[in-house]
Amino acid sequence: AGDARLDNRKVKNALGGRPRMLGVDEVEQLTGHPVGGVCPFGLASPLPIYCDMSLRRFDVVYPAAGSRTASVRVTPDRLVELVGAEWADLCSIAE
Repeated sequence: AGDARLDNRKVKNALGGRPRMLGVDEVEQLTGHPVGGVCPFGLASPLPIYCDMSLRRFDVVYPAAGSRTASVRVTPDRLVELVGAEWADLCSIAE
């Protein structure tokens, strides 16, 4: 969710390692999408996909759809179903 931030402790506990930001070139190489349009659809490489529990607060979400100017309207549960994601508690809500 846009108001949530990765929680390093939660990520390490759930996924076994500390998160790090990828470089622009690495992002596009792995996902096939430019930064600003990265989405879980049509990935260039098979990657595990996790949806944070914070998304469950919403009836509808608007993830990017492969470019900086495209998005898709979908329910959180349908998003998880479409991309084979797993629900995970990885973020904290900013106050």
